[in-house]
Amino acid sequence: MSASPAAVAPVLLWFRQDLRLADNAAFAAALARGGPIVPVFVLDDAGEGRWAPGGASRWWLHRSLQALDSDLRGRGSRLVLARGDSGEELRRLLAETGAGAVYWNRRYEPAARARDAELKAALAVEGIEAKSFNSSLLFEPHAVRNKQGRPFQVFTPYWRHCCASEFSAPVRSDAPTLPAPRRWPASVAAGDLALAPTIPWDAGFGELWTPGEAGAQARLRRFLREARGEPAPVHAYDEARNLPNRDGTSGLSPHLHFGEIGPRQVAAAVRGLGKSAGIDPASNGARVFLTEIGWREFAYHLLFHFEHTPERPLREDFERFPWAEDPDGKKLRAWRRGRTGYPIVDAGMRQLWTTGWMHNRVRMIVASFLVKHLRLPWQEGAAWFWDTLVDADLASNTLGWQWSAGCGADAAPYFRIFAPVTQGQKFDPAGAYVRRWVPELAKLPDKFVHAPWTAPAEVLEHAKVRLGENYPRPIVDHATARAEALAAFKALRGAGAAADDES
Repeated sequence: MSASPAAVAPVLLWFRQDLRLADNAAFAAALARGGPIVPVFVLDDAGEGRWAPGGASRWWLHRSLQALDSDLRGRGSRLVLARGDSGEELRRLLAETGAGAVYWNRRYEPAARARDAELKAALAVEGIEAKSFNSSLLFEPHAVRNKQGRPFQVFTPYWRHCCASEFSAPVRSDAPTLPAPRRWPASVAAGDLALAPTIPWDAGFGELWTPGEAGAQARLRRFLREARGEPAPVHAYDEARNLPNRDGTSGLSPHLHFGEIGPRQVAAAVRGLGKSAGIDPASNGARVFLTEIGWREFAYHLLFHFEHTPERPLREDFERFPWAEDPDGKKLRAWRRGRTGYPIVDAGMRQLWTTGWMHNRVRMIVASFLVKHLRLPWQEGAAWFWDTLVDADLASNTLGWQWSAGCGADAAPYFRIFAPVTQGQKFDPAGAYVRRWVPELAKLPDKFVHAPWTAPAEVLEHAKVRLGENYPRPIVDHATARAEALAAFKALRGAGAAADDES
């Protein structure tokens, strides 16, 4: 005969980047174990090292924790909040509750892995059951190896290998009520975590984002559901994802980062489209979207196996790359503020500042501009994104910036240089995206909106554009910057590389 719930010691359910109740393996295990469940979140900035949440992430985290607490209270429970060293706070809560176990879902960042391993070993010595689970990835990094038994460094064979394996179905982990402890431990107030407001630019965030599990599910439904007789957006994803003026992406990235929805849920929903709606789940848009989920998996695969990459290039020869001088920081500030004089770049940086997010195509353009045109270190861009993106994710951020710089796995060759004017004309041909985020140029004809310095004086005057006054002239010349970038690349790699830019 099994013990009654009251006879089983409580379990601490330690939430981190898994802020949901559905498809939560640690939560499911805590329910199956029986006994009271004490949901806990510990804000441990010191334990995160250099990569504690940035300003925009803290804005999101504050609201996501509120949403999780509301969901728990609807099930007769609550979220206990603490701030400080994770190990110390968990031990305090173990003592206060008499809990005999701590369950959590794994994280894969280097600092988190080291902290978790140390904590699990220490708790075992103290006689506390400590178990971790996977609720963040389809395929755990340690379980995926190439034929030589080594980690993959190229995406295509990695994803082909993964697709030949079946990922597990979402875990059933919801419950109408949660068994509560007889006495709740002390909890700090949400405001005492000092997560929000901590940034001066978040006024527009709330208009676009709804942090929390319900917001994540709403985003997924919008992306996968027909509306007004139009196909579900996922089926046009292969084309729409490159057009920054269209709402053609899922918008799930911050929800995935904070674990308000899991990749198993997303992949299962996409694969199951045709079962109920008569839609081919293998549409090209759906396949491409699932491949993007694969890129997220690959990013974690690389971070797990190459822990130095958030700060140093995967390709060691790039340690010697001759970056340009920017002694007064003028060029970096112009890039951050969207004042480079290249409209598509400036539009992207202003979208980021206003919304905490940037369209993926534009992320590639602005990143290429920083490391190729300005020849400033990719780490500067990664740090800025870390602080300003609501979906700032160490694995994905590192992969993206090293790809742009040409120094990581599956990297774009350094000599592939995104020409901002050409990119703008190709992916924002009518200039709608630029006009939205760079209103100084709103009245320019389409022909000149991506290169206002080429417009005749009378056109500029009619559009009320005063170059160098209300909109900057280009801070670098594309042709000159491209030549200097290629020279720097050849100095590093030798003169045998052929140019392959996108100008």
